[in-house]
Amino acid sequence: NKRNYYINLCIKKKLSDRELAQEIKNNAYERLINKPDKIEIETPKTYSITTDMQNPIIIPAQSKANNEHDLELNILANLDYFFKQLGVGFLYAGHQYKLTKDNHNYIDILLFNIELNCYVVVKLKLRSLRKEDKAQMEFYMKLVDEQVKEVYHNKTIGIIISKESDEFIVNFVRQEDIIPLSFLMEL
Repeated sequence: NKRNYYINLCIKKKLSDRELAQEIKNNAYERLINKPDKIEIETPKTYSITTDMQNPIIIPAQSKANNEHDLELNILANLDYFFKQLGVGFLYAGHQYKLTKDNHNYIDILLFNIELNCYVVVKLKLRSLRKEDKAQMEFYMKLVDEQVKEVYHNKTIGIIISKESDEFIVNFVRQEDIIPLSFLMEL
């Protein structure tokens, strides 16, 4: 049980060797208030942001989105509905979230996913997706990893919402790959 407790602790908190040694030295297992009779080794959860979401994502619009600010306000006004369509575990962290590195950078919407244990950067574009958008998103993801993310969080992922023809496309950015999905705004 003791060994399995520490294995699970490593999996859950992503402990380094040094952090695990400190937990053992501090008698973390012995200090548990209610020790279970049997502790099984937990396998890390696999959760995919794309398999748990609806496609297309629908946002009821208060008004026609003529610019990125209008789209942002529509999403924020329907945040709960937006989260339910994105999937499980999304939390709002802020909009026009300020990051600093040499100058000020603002993220349109910053979310956190408790299932994935990571921050989610949302960037809005009222035009078709360009190569530089992915590079800009990777820059923002790197800034969030450096300035906001804690060591026990997973790497930040990104969502770029861009307009293609008459519909919005949700593009997920995770390190090297980009996954496009449709997104509709009801009028």
